[in-house]
Amino acid sequence: MRTIILALALVSGSAFAQSSLIKVLAEELDRNFSYLKQKGQPPPYFLGYEVAENDTDVIEASEGSINAQNHSHTRYLDITLRVGSPAFDNYHISQGQRPRFTSATPIALSDDTDSIRRTVWLATDRVYRSASQRLIRLQADEKLRTAALDQSDDFSKEEAQVYANDPPQVKFDVNAWTQRLKRLSSEFSKYPGALNSSVQMEVRQLTQTLVTTDGTRLLHGRPFARIIIFARGKAADGMDLQTMESFETDDPAKMPNDATILAAVQKAGANLSGLLKSPVADPYVGPAILSGRASGVLFHEIFGHRIEGHRQKDESEGQTFTKMVNTAVLPQFLSVVFDPTRKTYGDVVLNGYYQYDDEGVRARKVTVVEDGILKTFLMSRSPVDGFPSSNGHGRRSPGNEIVSRQSNLIVESSRSMNDADLRKALIEEVKRQGKPYGLYFDQVTGGYTTTGRQGLQAFTVMPLVVYKIYPDGRPDEMIRGVDIVGTPLASFAKIIATSDKSEVFNGICGAESGNVPVSAISPALLVSEIEVQSKERARDLPPYLPRPTAEGAAQ
Repeated sequence: MRTIILALALVSGSAFAQSSLIKVLAEELDRNFSYLKQKGQPPPYFLGYEVAENDTDVIEASEGSINAQNHSHTRYLDITLRVGSPAFDNYHISQGQRPRFTSATPIALSDDTDSIRRTVWLATDRVYRSASQRLIRLQADEKLRTAALDQSDDFSKEEAQVYANDPPQVKFDVNAWTQRLKRLSSEFSKYPGALNSSVQMEVRQLTQTLVTTDGTRLLHGRPFARIIIFARGKAADGMDLQTMESFETDDPAKMPNDATILAAVQKAGANLSGLLKSPVADPYVGPAILSGRASGVLFHEIFGHRIEGHRQKDESEGQTFTKMVNTAVLPQFLSVVFDPTRKTYGDVVLNGYYQYDDEGVRARKVTVVEDGILKTFLMSRSPVDGFPSSNGHGRRSPGNEIVSRQSNLIVESSRSMNDADLRKALIEEVKRQGKPYGLYFDQVTGGYTTTGRQGLQAFTVMPLVVYKIYPDGRPDEMIRGVDIVGTPLASFAKIIATSDKSEVFNGICGAESGNVPVSAISPALLVSEIEVQSKERARDLPPYLPRPTAEGAAQ
């Protein structure tokens, strides 16, 4: 490993030489750390500076007009400062309280050395005061408390990483995309039920710079490009409804042609029209199929969050899987991998790809579940009992403290069948249980879960497009107004089989360390039992006034 690191340093030396930001951050790191080591009481043992730079363009069009057009360029500094020792420091969890020392501190967009030095100096001083005060309180409090169940250290030692590579600069023709989005969004005028609709293009260039006192020096990043298509309407009974389609890649030039995007606009409009006319679903417990995208979100919510490492140590967490390592947690035919090194799946660029995490640990593939057996957790540099090292999953958005987070979740199956056979298996299960129908969840918008010990260990997944599948051969019926609900351990036991092809759900996950980009890749799932509850319904009626026409008359 050391040979590889040195080789990378030689290869990327020119990139380091061109980075004034790395130079000034490293100089301030050495100056501030040396002073605090000599004069600070208590002294620090680790200091890291991370700068996240985002250059973002967003254009939003609705029914042929541009609603918003924004460009933003930001640089934010975050500081990780640890006082005490790796065994017990200012980040120690006490009574479920997770500390926060850093903040998203704006720094100069240009490499103005004097300005950057002043910003780093003041921010470091503020963070040190807060960190030292908390450590002193923790040391006093520990004398009055029983020993924690998990006696592992608060911080792990990891190999220093040295790498510099400016991310490729994307070319974004704002004028050309403005015209394209106006044309594409005008298609929604054909769907009168779409009270609000939009086609939005976002292009983001992320550059991350990290220097730490353990020798890590990193300059890396990636571009993002995304089209999001929304259509929103209101049913006659007041229920708010929406549909969504999206495209993700790393370069606007790789986006699909207009015909493909237009088809997605039409699909969103048609789905919304169908939902507005569809009946409201009743609460239901029975067999169902979740599409690959829907099952990806399901695994992200009910499984992924519960195997994040910091939740195993925090006694305020439910700790669903903490004591289940090397035991079965999923059906034997399922395995789960997290692989932030995977950049694409097919022709889809994955949101959860990165080269290094926010603690400077190199990204790596982690097999969390193998043939149903739990093997490990997603780890940052915060150890837990039995897992003393990071596996490259310490992540955050600017202004937040780092914790272990998900990356690219990949569900693998050894019991799969084609879509037609999976549907037949669903119908057979419906008949076996004597149910009037099964459900098919085609699209979801996201979900949320409760992991705290004081709350119910439950989850909710929010579907957009759902169908009833009848065993007697009647056509599938679109329904509306349901949420998938349940508890994780009971839900896993209900998985019967999967399809033989996977789909990608790209999204943004919000948790303790902010919003981070993630992906979930999964085949469709056949489950013997799923529970849905009625969605909350607004009571406001659709618009009282008739829709205007192009000439201004009522439609």
